Amino acid sequence: MKFVDEAKITVVAGNGGAGAVSFRREKYIPRGGPDGGDGGDGGSVWLEGDAGLNTLADFRHQRQFKARNGEGGAGRQRTGRSADDIIIKVPLGTIVWAADTDEIMGEITEHEQRMVVAYGGKGGRGNINFKSSVNRAPRQSTPGTPGETRELKLELKVLADVGLLGFPNAGKSTLISSMSAARPKIADYPFTTLYPNLGVVSLEPGRSFVIADIPGLIEGAAEGQGLGIQFLKHLQRTHLLLHLVDIAPIDGADPVAQVEALRAELQAFDPELAERERWLVFTKTDQVDADTLAARIDDVIARLDWQAPWFAVSAVARVGLTELAGAIMEHIEKTRPRPSQSSPHWMGTPPHETDQSATDHSLNNDSLADESLNDHSPKETRDD
Repeated sequence: MKFVDEAKITVVAGNGGAGAVSFRREKYIPRGGPDGGDGGDGGSVWLEGDAGLNTLADFRHQRQFKARNGEGGAGRQRTGRSADDIIIKVPLGTIVWAADTDEIMGEITEHEQRMVVAYGGKGGRGNINFKSSVNRAPRQSTPGTPGETRELKLELKVLADVGLLGFPNAGKSTLISSMSAARPKIADYPFTTLYPNLGVVSLEPGRSFVIADIPGLIEGAAEGQGLGIQFLKHLQRTHLLLHLVDIAPIDGADPVAQVEALRAELQAFDPELAERERWLVFTKTDQVDADTLAARIDDVIARLDWQAPWFAVSAVARVGLTELAGAIMEHIEKTRPRPSQSSPHWMGTPPHETDQSATDHSLNNDSLADESLNDHSPKETRDD
């Protein structure tokens, strides 16, 4: 399946049903009075997180989602049926933008987490609601309020604890396939990875982390060279970056120059990302002997004046992977933020609440007037 991390959709909530104008017509009951029921509410549109999805590719085929309208009211005080809400499944890590205002409405980060993106209209009032002591046969009702229509922009930033960073053919895909059950494409030519891959590294029950492999970067990526930096946004949610360095490059490239080049690309893309915790991981250590390996690593560390942790691994020979995974797990357990207690649901005011406020206030006043008359009449009669 093609990896898609951006999509534009239109969501249309249902309109509220109209209130009914009706009068009771029954044998031996003259002047039965109004009995028109209220209209049903229109369906709302919700987004729901689904851990089984990892791309927005489904929205290439369906880009408009419309909820049903509420049914109108009827006589005998029958309320119209409210329409069902519709639920749109999205992958975890989806950020929801209002396209017209460029405002972030919220984001989906947990399985089965829901967020309303378009409120359905509220059903209209039937004429039974307008009955009062001075208006015993009201012929007015209210129509249902319209549902919201929104243009949404969905942006996916994969949720991972660790991100792999490096030049093409640095061994990122081989590393993630050796540490997890992920099976990305692996070949001996550059740009084998064309979209992010996620893998779960499990040390023991209850102790695991998610690692993300993104396409390789080259110098000039910020200007669009190679695959550009369009996938770097998927590293913005990570807690730790692993900078993979090929200790035995076939083309004889200088590892120090490559590290500095990618550091500059990170700085150009997002200065905050450039300052994130980053470890060096020397790969393909099985291709050189022990003395040469130690000499090359010492040279790179000295020239970079590297102060952060570093590791030497061979994904093919499975050397150093256990130590690397253990150190990552300890770091994540210390730095992983606790889940927020607040729900990121869209807190906008449903349009029908404002529209109905004046009507509700008027109806409440009429109801109070009726109760006042009913309460005083019997009391006056008893006093007499």
